[in-house]
This record gives sequence, structure tokens and C-alpha cells, in this order.
Amino acid sequence: MAGKLYIVPTPVGNLGDMTPRAVEVLKSASLILAEDTRTSATLMRHFGISTPMASHHKFNEHKDLSPILNRIAAGEDIALVSDAGTPGISDPGFMLSRECRRRGLPVETLPGATAFVPALVNSGLPCDKFFFEGFLPPKKGRATRLEFLAALPCTFIIYESPLRLARTLGELAAACGDDREASVSREISKLYDTTERGTLGQLRDYYTLNQARGEIVLVVAPQAKPDAEARRHKNKYRDDDKEPNNN
Repeated sequence: MAGKLYIVPTPVGNLGDMTPRAVEVLKSASLILAEDTRTSATLMRHFGISTPMASHHKFNEHKDLSPILNRIAAGEDIALVSDAGTPGISDPGFMLSRECRRRGLPVETLPGATAFVPALVNSGLPCDKFFFEGFLPPKKGRATRLEFLAALPCTFIIYESPLRLARTLGELAAACGDDREASVSREISKLYDTTERGTLGQLRDYYTLNQARGEIVLVVAPQAKPDAEARRHKNKYRDDDKEPNNN
């Protein structure tokens, strides 16, 4: 009987966000695959988890796939963690999950921490529909992605490093307009957890003068409907609400 791949979220900051079930799965697994074993070792020590660990990251995941899959097929339960948050969300994890699916091996993802969800809800911007971009391309294709994001009819989310934040806010202001609403969340759930809200122009100016620190989540409001389109949209629903004329 085959084992299972467990994808286990870990706290993005506050260790109190670790779930009891996540601890239980990590203690009972045969092996924990960690993006960086040195980073994960702190978490394991805190929760008394002594399961063996091995590195699994973007530089070795191709090479290590077959041995891992063979161990799961032979009946072992293996857990996958990233440095913080949910594996597969801008972190290693997708490839291993995909290959398990191709081989018919069971995968179970535990619910848990992901940085963009609290940043989105905390932004005060529409969150009924949203687009998660993750990290922008550093060079090639960057301008095209910014143009695409600027035209989206829904809120969008970007991960960014503190060193590039002011530059990215400037590029977004140029693509979306200075007056587009946005928020910048940093160090989510940690001691210096803060969210700055304003327009892209205001946030660009603020972070040009104030160097950001920590992990950053950028949330940007959707493109506003042009006045003519907004009127047509409003009239459509007004017409739909009219009682049908059966005469």
C-alpha cells in the first residue's frame, strides 16, 4: 500500500500559528523535505519534532523526484515544508505534487498559513475576486506583466523584496496611475507587522524616503470602470430588474 505526500504549511512569522495537526503529521512522517533544513530546524526544535530532514529546493527538486516518489510508492509518508507559509505558493512544491498525481500517489495538503491572504483581507480592498501574481519577473517580461496587471478588473497581489519595493511601486504607479489605491503589508504576524495604505503615488513617495524591511506583500486595487462602461453596467441591472410586460 502506498504512503502519502503531506504538504504542510508552517507559520509565516508567529510560531503560535502552527496547527496541532501540522505538528502531528511532521512527527509521524518518515522524512521531512525542507526548502532549507537550517531554517526549518528552528521550527522542529521548538515543537520537539525529531523526524529526519532532507533538503528539497528549486536547485535539486528535479534530481530528487524519483527517489522520493519511490519511497512514497513503497509505503512511506513524506512531509514537505517550505521556509514559511504553504509549499507551492511561490515556493517549491508544485513539481513534487504534480509527479505524485501522474503516478497516482496520494497527496494531502493541510490548511494553514499563506502570507497573501491576511495581506489581502487587511488591505481593505475588494477581495471577492483577486489575482495572485507572486514575484514579478526581474527583467525580461516585466513591463508586459505590469501592463497586464494594470488592466485587470480585480485586485491583484505581488510579493516583493524590501530593496526593490520603491522601484516596483514607481513602476506600478506609471502603469496604473498615481491615484490607484494599494497597500503594503510587511512582516505579517511578526513583531513589526504593519500595513501602509494609500495610493500608489503616496506609497511610492513614502518608501522612497523610508527603506522597507522584512517580507513584503503588495496589494493593488482593480482598474476602475470607465464612466461610460459603468453607466452601461448600471443600466443593464436596472433593465434586468424590471417586471416583464406580458401585454
